Amino acid sequence: MSLTLSVEHIALLAAEHEQARISAVACDPVTRRFPDITLEDAYAIQAAWIDLQVANGATIKGHKIGLTSRAMQMAMKIDEPDFGALLDDMFIPSGGSIAAADHLDPKIEVEFAFVLARDLVPHEFGRELTVDDVYAATSHVVPALELIDARSHRVHPDDGRTRTVLDTISDNAANSGIVVGDEHVSVDEARNGDLRWAGAIAYRNGAVEETGLGAGVLDDPAMGIVWLANRLQHIGIPLVAGETILAGSFTRPIDCRSGDEFRVDFGYLGTLELNVT
Repeated sequence: MSLTLSVEHIALLAAEHEQARISAVACDPVTRRFPDITLEDAYAIQAAWIDLQVANGATIKGHKIGLTSRAMQMAMKIDEPDFGALLDDMFIPSGGSIAAADHLDPKIEVEFAFVLARDLVPHEFGRELTVDDVYAATSHVVPALELIDARSHRVHPDDGRTRTVLDTISDNAANSGIVVGDEHVSVDEARNGDLRWAGAIAYRNGAVEETGLGAGVLDDPAMGIVWLANRLQHIGIPLVAGETILAGSFTRPIDCRSGDEFRVDFGYLGTLELNVT
C-alpha cells in the first residue's frame, strides 16, 4: 500500500491531534473523513505529529509496541502489532499522579520495558534478530505501566461511529505516558526469572482489576522488541542506546477515573503506583 493523503492533509491531521492533546477536547477520528486511508497514511500522520511535538521542544526517549496479543489484533482487525513513540514529557515516576481532566479517556496497561545499552539495528546482524540479540543489547528491564489515551473520539457522539486501528495508529498508537520504577532488573535476572512467567497483579483502590503473565506478549516480551526493531528498520528508525522500549501489554486496559489509586505488584520485580486526581 502507499499514501493516499496529501502532505497538507497529513500535516492538518497531525495538528488536530496535537490540539486535542493540549486542550483535552477530542478531535474527529481520521477515518470519519478519510475512510479509505492506508496503514502508511496512519503512520505518516503519527510521524508528522511526533515531528510537531519535537519541533516544539519534546525529545524522543523510546518507542512502544501495542496490540501484541492475538485477541487484541482480532478485535482491532489487524494481523500485526502497532507502534508509537515515547517522548520525554510522558515519563511519570512511580508514586506520581495524573489529572483525569488532562486526558480524554485515560487507561493503564501492565508491561515490561527494556532499556537499551547499545543500538539494536537488524541489518547490522546480517540475519534475523533473536531474543538473545535483544537481551545482549539491553542494559536492564523495568516493570512499567503504559498510560494510554484517545485524542480522537472512540465512539463519535454524532453518529456512533467507532474509531478503527488506523485512527489509533494515527494517534501515536494511543500512547500518552509511561510509569517506571526505580528498581532495575538485570539482564541475567530477567533471563533466569524467565519474563514469560513473570506476572503482575493490578489493584485499583485495593481491588484486583487485572492479572497477567509476560508470555501474553508474543509468547515472550523480548519478542515484542524483535518485532519492533525489524518493523522500524523498514522506515529508517533505529532503536538506539539509552532508549526505553515498552514491550507490549499483558493485561487488558484498565480505566483511570478521578480518585483512583493504582498499585501493580510485579512480585520479585517490585511494585508500581499511580494516583489519578
